[in-house]
Amino acid sequence: MSKILRTEPNAILSKAVEYHGFVFTQGVVAKDLSLDAEGQTKDILIQIDAILEEHGTDNTRILQAQIWVKDIADREALNRVWSKWLPEGMAPARACVQATLADPRVLVEIMLITTK
Repeated sequence: MSKILRTEPNAILSKAVEYHGFVFTQGVVAKDLSLDAEGQTKDILIQIDAILEEHGTDNTRILQAQIWVKDIADREALNRVWSKWLPEGMAPARACVQATLADPRVLVEIMLITTK
């Protein structure tokens, strides 16, 4: 049986799950919820960089991104940060939708599937 590696699991989720060279992240939200959408996106991507590094990969290996925004009008601000963060020519398959998020202060949530 192949090993499943769960990073910081608790009763309802793990920060990331690694299996057969794939890394699946939790939905990552900003630590500082007082920030605007651009600031929250920067905060999230810093956290994602750390998760990916912990699993021996980086943002050149992202296969898919699922992104939720509280207000679709914030998509432009998110995309400015996202585009600067992604290496040129390395954009993953992606969805970005407006959603009601668990905490009204959360403006952006990002979840990734990557490979090593």
